Amino acid sequence: MSELLVLAYHAISPSWAAPLSVTPDAFERQITKLVRMGWVSANFSEVVRQPPKTKTFAITFDDAFASVKTYAQPILRQLGVTGTVFAPSDYITRQAPLAWAGLDEWELTADADELNPMSWNDLGELAELGWEIGSHTKTHPQLTTLADYALARELTESRKECSEQVGQPVTSIAYPYGNVDDRVVAHTRDAGYEAAAGMMWPSGRPNRYDYPRVGVYHTDSWARFRVKVGRWSHSNYGAHLIARRKARATAS
Repeated sequence: MSELLVLAYHAISPSWAAPLSVTPDAFERQITKLVRMGWVSANFSEVVRQPPKTKTFAITFDDAFASVKTYAQPILRQLGVTGTVFAPSDYITRQAPLAWAGLDEWELTADADELNPMSWNDLGELAELGWEIGSHTKTHPQLTTLADYALARELTESRKECSEQVGQPVTSIAYPYGNVDDRVVAHTRDAGYEAAAGMMWPSGRPNRYDYPRVGVYHTDSWARFRVKVGRWSHSNYGAHLIARRKARATAS
């Protein structure tokens, strides 16, 4: 049985205490541990569609924070590992702070620069190094709240812009906030995506249009990280939970 693990990061910073930020030292320790344990790196779409090994992991970064290129890329390059960045295209084009609800409180603090996004040139350079660039919609909305026309626009225009700017096909997306339902999945397929990242784990049997990821956050201790990747990483774990719940229901 394959073991497939997809990690979800956001910002990498030595000083920012935001919940979505992880220090470079913690990040390096986490990924080094996985590599030493025999996990083989792949980009997100490869894990979802055709993992190269039975024990494969992908490192994903939502939002395209500039700090990912500054801190994460050198660490991963040294380890021989690549990543996947999901970029909100409108913020990249405007070079606007990544300051939607939940992050806007940092705009008036000494850490405001932590909200800076990568540029399209930055993302193109990562793509040349073997990283996957995916979409994170145009404006990072709650997709399930949008009307059909607005939902289609967020999905199709962001994919088109990312592809044109990076110079390679963009076939994957991460849903902002992990917010997805059957209607959003249908529109995602129609927009031409081949894989989509969710957030909730376990979520039953993984599927490529709502693939679960293990979120890693500022408050995760080393012990908590090990528990997360140890208990929740296996691709068959969701199916195992379903079987166990059915067994309990039958017994009762």
